[in-house]
Amino acid sequence: MSGSLHDKTVMITGASRGIGAEAARAFAAQGARVALVARTAEAIADLAGEIGPQAVAIPCDIARYWEVEKAVSNCVGAHGGLDILVNNAGVIEPVSRLAEADPKAWGEVIDINLKGVFHGMRAALPVMLAAGGGTVLTIGSGAAHGPVEGWSHYCSSKAGALMLTRMLDKEYNQQGIRALSLSPGTVATQMQREIKASGINPISQLDWSDHIPPEWVARALVWMCSDAAEAYLGGEISLRDESVRAAVGLT
Repeated sequence: MSGSLHDKTVMITGASRGIGAEAARAFAAQGARVALVARTAEAIADLAGEIGPQAVAIPCDIARYWEVEKAVSNCVGAHGGLDILVNNAGVIEPVSRLAEADPKAWGEVIDINLKGVFHGMRAALPVMLAAGGGTVLTIGSGAAHGPVEGWSHYCSSKAGALMLTRMLDKEYNQQGIRALSLSPGTVATQMQREIKASGINPISQLDWSDHIPPEWVARALVWMCSDAAEAYLGGEISLRDESVRAAVGLT
């Protein structure tokens, strides 16, 4: 797919590390202009320097709508538009059972994982609709489909984010908006280190070798921008599915 995204602009949240950073590299390798969004200004500035002039770093807290709206404006100002939004930013700390959960911290996870996805969609939609369409990709999770001990905040937020993807497709598919969710399975990122440290639920017992590399997720996100993913619009693609891995070229 070399160069297949030439002249496209991609905004990626949570771009400072892990899946977000690898996605930025993958999209840039396909010729796209990339806007790197994260709270960690220094990390995204370093990544933008690594990628080159086709990347711009935009510090932003996605839990605050006005910051996301400004980030979209800055992306358009720097690159001339916004064709693809990758809602990647997400957190899982603090992992705790319901009776011990801190209400404030629980709500902050919702602010990032769920409201942050809404903020991205809401800020990007006017730009995309005015341009005749666009693609919105959201990092989902198997946790959206069933309870996982200690993850009430994470499961709830991911289930809500999947419904936002379905809503976006329901309301704007006919206006050129492509909405898809990607459930990658467990990925070798800092989040898995935090899960391991919690010691709660079977996922914390997995070995590091059980997790897929973030590069696989990045390649899947690029693939989802192609016509090959049309059958999945409005739904969720799972990287646990061997047929999907084959289609992406991961097997």
